[in-house]
Amino acid sequence: MPAQPPDRHAATSDGPGSRAGASAARRERLTTAIEEDWPYLEAFTLDLHAHPELMFEEHRSAAKLAESLRDAGFEVETGSGGIETAFVARHRFGPGGPRIALLAEYDALPGMGHACGHNLIATAALGAARAVRGALEASGGELLVIGCPAEEGGGGKVLLLQAGVFEGVDAALMFHPGSRTMTIRGALAAARVTMRFFGKAAHAAGSPELGINALDACILTFNAVNSLRQHVLDETRIHGIITHGGSAPNIVPDYAEAKFLIRHRRTDEVAALKERVLAAARGAAAAVGARVEFEEGLLYAERKVNVPMANRFAEHLEAQGEKVLPAPAVGRVGSSDFGNVSQVLPAIHPYVAIVPEGVSAHTPEFAAAAASPAGLRGLRLAAIALAATAADLLTDPELLAAARADYAASGPPGGNP
Repeated sequence: MPAQPPDRHAATSDGPGSRAGASAARRERLTTAIEEDWPYLEAFTLDLHAHPELMFEEHRSAAKLAESLRDAGFEVETGSGGIETAFVARHRFGPGGPRIALLAEYDALPGMGHACGHNLIATAALGAARAVRGALEASGGELLVIGCPAEEGGGGKVLLLQAGVFEGVDAALMFHPGSRTMTIRGALAAARVTMRFFGKAAHAAGSPELGINALDACILTFNAVNSLRQHVLDETRIHGIITHGGSAPNIVPDYAEAKFLIRHRRTDEVAALKERVLAAARGAAAAVGARVEFEEGLLYAERKVNVPMANRFAEHLEAQGEKVLPAPAVGRVGSSDFGNVSQVLPAIHPYVAIVPEGVSAHTPEFAAAAASPAGLRGLRLAAIALAATAADLLTDPELLAAARADYAASGPPGGNP
């Protein structure tokens, strides 16, 4: 995906009667609403940060978000899509019109808390929704907040898509904290595999010949996967951990377990590469006489970036004095179940910097930043830009038409990495 077109601001004038002027006026009203709500939002995000919850266990976080939206006048459904910690909040401005969804993520990482900044993501969606609900004058349309659990490996959005929660949604928006403010950035497709190796226990010193070493099969799998790395496409990522390697060094391990993530910028390449990784594990198990079983996770698709929506979000950031940068040409990209959403409707997943470049998400430093003054600054920027972009989509038919056209032109999965 190329960087933002250089003529992003050239299509309209900025007079009060122009579309740009109307958008700016809406942004000013929404900014005032968010500033009035700011003490509440700041306390809210710090509270989420102090109480991290893992995927599908986000009961407290989901309940707080649902309660806040209900108090703001939204109709809230909990347990959406059959997931206890999912919800959908709705407010209809009037008959007809588009349905625009703000997405909230709120799960944390094992052992690191909110080291991906999901407390900021959730609060930005909340703050934007409360502002739009209270300050936007619209004759029609519907604003949704979709509470999406388990982004960190559980594929909550994939499950919600399968359950029909996104049916009828015209556009979806969220933001993500990062080390670089950029609104056009793709993501890698990703497949998760858990490998379970079964051998035979024996005394490692007295009767080793009676054993079958499941850990050896697991280690051989890592070696075989490493041998693939020089024969894969650029921007391929294969990484894994051993989650069980035996009980004691004097017992031949009869069970071992590993988890792998397989990534590339195209879903079809991930599927093909996954089969090579599984074949490597089967061969490693056969080499030592062990057996291997696989549990495959939900596939995260690559992300389509909707350029008209992303550019409008960028304009709302720039109006606040934030510099929007192009994405790096290669690398510096992860995966998210948001990619699956972007494959079925116009959607954006922009980034707002809360740490310097060189500091990575999924680290203790990033977790600290998610509750720092820099994190709160990023939250405010994002909440205003989300609110203003959602309001534009609800009230500006030309922007929504451009978003739909860009989505249609991006083609099937793999066509807009």
